[in-house]
Amino acid sequence: MIGSGVFLLPASLAPYGASSLLGWGVTLCGAVLLALTFARLARRWPRTGGPYVFAREGFGDAAGFIVAWSYWVSVWCGSAAIAVAFAGSLGSAWPALTATPLRAAGCALGGLWLCSAVNLAGVREAGRMQVATTVLKVLPLLLFGGVALWFVDASHYRPFNPSGESLPGAVQSTVALTLWAFLGLEAATIPAGAIRNPERTIARATVLGTLLAGIATILACTAVLGLLPAEMVKTSPSPMADAARSLWGTGAGFGIAVLAAVSCLGALNAWVLISAQVPFAAARDGLMPRRFARVNARGTPAFGVIVSSALSSLLVLSNYSHSLVQLFTFSILLSTAATLLPYVVSTAAWLRRGGKGGRIIGLLALAYSVYALLGTGRESLLWGAGLLLAGAPIYAWLRLRRADG
Repeated sequence: MIGSGVFLLPASLAPYGASSLLGWGVTLCGAVLLALTFARLARRWPRTGGPYVFAREGFGDAAGFIVAWSYWVSVWCGSAAIAVAFAGSLGSAWPALTATPLRAAGCALGGLWLCSAVNLAGVREAGRMQVATTVLKVLPLLLFGGVALWFVDASHYRPFNPSGESLPGAVQSTVALTLWAFLGLEAATIPAGAIRNPERTIARATVLGTLLAGIATILACTAVLGLLPAEMVKTSPSPMADAARSLWGTGAGFGIAVLAAVSCLGALNAWVLISAQVPFAAARDGLMPRRFARVNARGTPAFGVIVSSALSSLLVLSNYSHSLVQLFTFSILLSTAATLLPYVVSTAAWLRRGGKGGRIIGLLALAYSVYALLGTGRESLLWGAGLLLAGAPIYAWLRLRRADG
């Protein structure tokens, strides 16, 4: 969960000023509700596939395919956003690497395919990389946020809502953006078939992980918005590094930039892993093309890794002429919109077939998911709908093939 959002989100949130703090509050509450619901879902159906499994168990094959497809789209779109953030972090440390849009795209693709190679080497290797990058990013982030808050300039939080939107509209917009920092809260449910004692382990990881990621991210992003003028934050490809540089000099800025690159690489590694696991689970049930269910000698669904990374690469290349901030904001809104549909269906599946208990939490999580989905904006919703419709011919073809068989 802790990856690009904590380092680049201040740039996306700067147009909303301090009103974004209200968005953070709403999002943290909503994320905890979702985490509690997914923890219950994982206990009820502890099988590989996560939201896909929950949707299929709750509403049948058609809903399972829609969620698997939508979630898969969200993951490779998210991988593109994280790869872009990785490039921005490298550029902050070594500006020559991203001096032109083409170089920046090259750095993004380099990070993406490095993580793809790690995943192709095996799930265990991907897990080892994940542990290492998590240790390297969480403690420094908590330290930065806790210390930097003492140096904020309150004038940078004024005006409270400079966006020009109404306060409720601005808050809803920031909810859609800040949710990016929590996407992945459901990730522990996806490789459930490869996890020991999934009923207990997944629930604990989901709830505690959401709380830890929320605290670290909100502390750091709030500090950045209070340390730098909004006009500077809006256009910065690495606002946290700029904030550290303004406080403690170039060495601190360089250190934060390197930390951001490590953090993005760790998150990218995890998202590449997930990008293959969801279609793998659906393909085993005949709801995605069979090639997604094939594994290589190391047990990795290699076809899913390669296809997902290729689509992420196309998204980066098709928008590489935009600024890193513009490309990042577009990618996270598209990914968030595509992820929220599985959130809506998964929480509805709990309300329908989850069993006793947690009904109020599930209902609130469902309401939050719908609210955040509407906040992603018309452009992201239209793109998301278009990508979702692109899966319809594949589902029709699979149904015909199963009928002929």
